[in-house]
Amino acid sequence: MSDSRISIISAMAANRAIGIRNTLPWQLPEDLKHFKALTMGHHIVMGRKTYDSIGKPLPGRDTVIVTRNADYAVPGCLAVNSLDAALTVSHGDAEVFFVGGAELYRQALSIAHRIYLTEIQRVFDGDAFFPEFDTSQWIETARDKHRTEGPNGFEYHFVIYDRK
Repeated sequence: MSDSRISIISAMAANRAIGIRNTLPWQLPEDLKHFKALTMGHHIVMGRKTYDSIGKPLPGRDTVIVTRNADYAVPGCLAVNSLDAALTVSHGDAEVFFVGGAELYRQALSIAHRIYLTEIQRVFDGDAFFPEFDTSQWIETARDKHRTEGPNGFEYHFVIYDRK
């Protein structure tokens, strides 16, 4: 398989929403900074639709796109057709991050060692959702609570789950 720590990183609303119309349902700059700090210098693995929503390789990271289209190619990115292939091209990286979307998360949950989850304590409309996972297989190892400013502020938690 892989000598890397396999991690999932996502932000999820209270109703498990992670996206709507191929974009984030909220504006949370602190979460984007958190994502950048954790993933910088590592391989990030994403589905093609997630890549399309970002539109470019993220600086300072090796972008791996999982797609069924064997002819798919993006300059500056690695295109593969499976999670195993994504791990193969990420060989040697201490930690590989699966960054979305919903279907990729669903597939990666069975092989992940760690989940970095920003738990947004508010419901948002969505058409993509973080998959349910068996919490008995995971232990919460960190929780850092924050709140956004302003009258419509909401609480969010940076949480780490490690596989038992």
